[in-house]
Amino acid sequence: MHIKSVFRFLALIQILVGFCMLVPLALAFYYDETAAIEAFAVTETAILVFAAVTLIATRNEEVTIKARDSYLLVTLVWVIATAFGALPLYLTGTLDTYLSCYFEIMSGFTTTGATALSSIEDKLKSILFWRGMTNWLGGMGIVVLFVALIPFVRIRGTSLVNAESVGPTKDKLTPKIQHTAFALWAIYTVFSVMQVLLLWIKIPLYDSVTVMFGTMGAAGFAPRNSSIGSYNSAYVDIIVTIFMVIAGSNFSLYFKAIKGHIREAGKDKELHLYLAVIAVFSVLIALDVADTYGSFLTALRYAAFHVASIITTTGFATYDYNFWPTFSKVLLVVLFFIGGCAGSAGGGIKVIRVRAMMSLARNAIKTRLHPSAVVPLKLGDSTVDKSVMLSIAGFVGAYITTGFIGTILFSLSGRDFETCFTAAFLLLGNIGIGLGDVGPSGNFSIFSDAILSVGSFLMLVGRLELFTVFALFTRDFWKR
Repeated sequence: MHIKSVFRFLALIQILVGFCMLVPLALAFYYDETAAIEAFAVTETAILVFAAVTLIATRNEEVTIKARDSYLLVTLVWVIATAFGALPLYLTGTLDTYLSCYFEIMSGFTTTGATALSSIEDKLKSILFWRGMTNWLGGMGIVVLFVALIPFVRIRGTSLVNAESVGPTKDKLTPKIQHTAFALWAIYTVFSVMQVLLLWIKIPLYDSVTVMFGTMGAAGFAPRNSSIGSYNSAYVDIIVTIFMVIAGSNFSLYFKAIKGHIREAGKDKELHLYLAVIAVFSVLIALDVADTYGSFLTALRYAAFHVASIITTTGFATYDYNFWPTFSKVLLVVLFFIGGCAGSAGGGIKVIRVRAMMSLARNAIKTRLHPSAVVPLKLGDSTVDKSVMLSIAGFVGAYITTGFIGTILFSLSGRDFETCFTAAFLLLGNIGIGLGDVGPSGNFSIFSDAILSVGSFLMLVGRLELFTVFALFTRDFWKR
């Protein structure tokens, strides 16, 4: 382990986070929010002191980051960035306790969108902007942004990007990982600007930007109490739905399309399944709730919005679906266990892993019927190495086990099973909204700080796809 190198890069990345925080600080000056100005100033000072002390203490260290170091570094980046990011909320009294503020910002950075705020619109605008901005920064990844913007740092960033990026496979789009990271962030930014401009037609610029943060980050923080439903606009619903689907798709496909390989990108099997699930589930739910909305087309609008919101793990809402029929709610729970595509801003298990598990099951049936046959493991048209399939199966098993342990811990709160079960899995899957008391009309203020701390850990583990964090708790990790 190269601990000093880890902390040296940790300090540099925290400086980047502090630089990003200058935007809401400027907004605090614009809105004349004195409490927020002081809170951001204190936080910026704390970040600079931490960075300065760390960089001085490690000034003679030869920078070396290997695969194992990257797990520790990426985990610490998210833990420490959240610790600093929570300070403005705590110092302005946005939430009563520091642990609830930590939960809120961990929810932001991990693009979960779960909130402990009972009321949103009465909070300082610059604080809500920072809260939403964490969604956007976490969507494509803090470390990926660092690798993209700091080319002068002599480090092979592949292990860092792989430790933070989502999905069982990591696409290296260009020969240099820094160029890949920059390309991903560039595409992400272009889509973000497009959404802001389209939303600005109907809603104020501040709302357009903060809603975009939650949409492109597949996160779900909104500046209004009733989420996207506050705008009561079919236009806004449709724009947000489209960009949620975009954010939940594999960004490497956009890169291929830009490079002229449109046909290759369009043949992606994961994308086909992802879009098919959205279409089928939207129609099924629309048929089930048509009577609620008076027409199938109106029902389809609400159904498609919530299907996209759940499968992409965004967590926006336009209606309290706790009042929907059981069939529709069950379909939404199924989406909890699918998630977005690999290489997207979305969380969850990922569509590609679901396809892999289906292929694994099909392979097992063939092997039983033909014991002597050699049946290759296939994912789409490609033959996949057995070790990759076993890794995917291990991830799914660990994911479900972690979710059930989380459910048990949440049950200590005394809440009903529906609330505890969906709370644990929505945090682990970085989804944001569930059923029961954590549905569209609820929030996490009902839980104690101890339970919220469990929730913060689940969100971190889910965003970093379990093994990056769990590896730190093994003996093998710390062996020389």
